[in-house]
Amino acid sequence: MQNDNSKHEHHVTGYGTYILVWLALIALTSITVTVSGIDFGMAALGIALFIAAIKSALVINIFMHIKFDEAIFKVFLLVSLFTLLVIFILTFFDVVNR
Repeated sequence: MQNDNSKHEHHVTGYGTYILVWLALIALTSITVTVSGIDFGMAALGIALFIAAIKSALVINIFMHIKFDEAIFKVFLLVSLFTLLVIFILTFFDVVNR
């Protein structure tokens, strides 16, 4: 028995989008490998994290379909990212204050 109030729209992502995102992920990985061979000093970690953030945003939004999902999934994602950020900050202060 199906309730009429539980209609869900399914978003179909075309193969072209998946291929473009895959190519972008390969390009960003190549950039990461290239940047790792260059001495940027203290900025190297920031550059690597920035590229990793772009790659994870692509994977989460396109391959995991969070972009087209309900708001509760986005809230859970933000809570988990905030928790990860707090862990990173606490670890940073622990390492700095040794």
